[in-house]
Amino acid sequence: MTVSLLAGKPAPLSLLINVPKLITDYYAERPDPRVKEQAVAFGTSGHRGSAFNKSFNEWHILAITQAICDYRKEKRIEGPLFMGMDTHALSVPALRSALEVLAANGVTVLLSEGDEYTPTPAVSLAILNYNRGKKEKLSDGIVITPSHNPPSEGGFKYNPPNGGPADQNITSWVEKRANLYLEKGLEGVKRVLYEKALKATTTKRFDFRKNYIDDLVHVIDMEVIKNSKITLGVDPLGGAGVHYWKLIADQYGLNLTVVNDVVDPTFRFMSVDWDGKIRMDPSSPYAMERLIGLKDRFEIAFACDTDHDRHGIVTKSSGLLPPNHYLSVAIHYLFEHRPLWKKEAMIGKTVVSSQMIDYVAKKLGRKIYEVPVGFKWFVDGLFDGTLAFVGEESAGAAFARLDGSVWTTDKDGIIPSLLAAEMTARLGKDPGEIYQELSKEYGAPAFDRFEASATPEEKEILKNLSPEEIHSKELAGDPITSILTKAPGNGAPIGGVKVIAKNGWFAARPSGTENIYKIYVESFKGKEHMLQILKEAQMIVGEALHEHR
Repeated sequence: MTVSLLAGKPAPLSLLINVPKLITDYYAERPDPRVKEQAVAFGTSGHRGSAFNKSFNEWHILAITQAICDYRKEKRIEGPLFMGMDTHALSVPALRSALEVLAANGVTVLLSEGDEYTPTPAVSLAILNYNRGKKEKLSDGIVITPSHNPPSEGGFKYNPPNGGPADQNITSWVEKRANLYLEKGLEGVKRVLYEKALKATTTKRFDFRKNYIDDLVHVIDMEVIKNSKITLGVDPLGGAGVHYWKLIADQYGLNLTVVNDVVDPTFRFMSVDWDGKIRMDPSSPYAMERLIGLKDRFEIAFACDTDHDRHGIVTKSSGLLPPNHYLSVAIHYLFEHRPLWKKEAMIGKTVVSSQMIDYVAKKLGRKIYEVPVGFKWFVDGLFDGTLAFVGEESAGAAFARLDGSVWTTDKDGIIPSLLAAEMTARLGKDPGEIYQELSKEYGAPAFDRFEASATPEEKEILKNLSPEEIHSKELAGDPITSILTKAPGNGAPIGGVKVIAKNGWFAARPSGTENIYKIYVESFKGKEHMLQILKEAQMIVGEALHEHR
């Protein structure tokens, strides 16, 4: 993985997108669904792309929205649809296009008061709160966001009545239907003018901010944070929660400073990420350079990505905590300070998250529910209460309310950030110090993610490998104890392979968008051992791919 010379530096003018051209291309360009890159494709979380390369244009949104209307009709989802958007440049036109179709189909749509930006968790919470106790006329939602991805990107995600990201059965149905509409030149897509859609009796307003902020007291101990008066700093990274944080501070009396309240679709205030791109990733030390520089000014500082479903935690003791470190700390703290949580409630993790989580869970006497990459795998467990905490190595997490009932079924970057403040206030130790204590007890794992080139054919082979095709018996000097191609928790294919030994493991998965595969590596014997695992992982994967040539 080659790190750009621009990484961690202020974004130069040459990197800033041409917003007028991006919006023009959104309306003017027509995608060809026969070209794979231009067709509707739902990944781990919605359809994403850019108007610059015909992968996210008005026709995509019109077709997807009509497909969602068709799905609602088939499943008799008759309640209101909550729709929110983030601060990416393509989000505003996409919301307009979607509303034109929803209004034409007679769908009651709840838009944010004052056209306020809406974090992903605020949409999920609104759906769940509305549906609580109901058996019919249930609500669902659309979130318009490409998450932390670059400024030129757009994203469009459907959340069914369970409040979380749609599962593969739903997305496959919607994807197929949407591409059919594209192939027919949008024949069958209902649409009215935006001005008419805005004035339709089915278009209403909803205060997402108040609904979310008022409810926070049921998931975080705001009183202990308030009474401690600890200094908190937050950088919304120009994202959808930019106007939430001051209201949270005022309502709950927190000593919190918003260090940046700028909203700019070029995201020119960001420092450049590792690969020379602007990316609003709160887990990247390069993207978080500015906030890390303020660590001595605050006892806890944090940031969230553009739709506020990911968190980044900065502590005085350790700087920016890697996501795996913070997930381990959060689990360690929560299960000892949430006495009303069910004794049988489990911890959800993805197959590429740290084994430190397993050690912490074992000490707590809690079972692990391990699933493939993708937050959709956690939705049902969060919804029915069998999972009390879930997390991904990419800094996505969600957990139950204080009473153990469901909070959100989508990722929430705000509550893990406030949790860092809660634990610091209560324990007098920040999350970095707590992780150091865990490391003394369980060891200090070295973890990293790498990328290697792969052809489309090789990616397909890797995606469908079987354990029998891995012939190695050892990994970096230790006997291999397990080879997984299906997740232990739910038996779903992981879309790659995970090889586990006594002191470390690796997982290899093909990228869904680029001609690369990703290798996740962890060692409990230090960085040198981790690099040895990486070297052998590339050889093991290479040999398996070679057998198919």
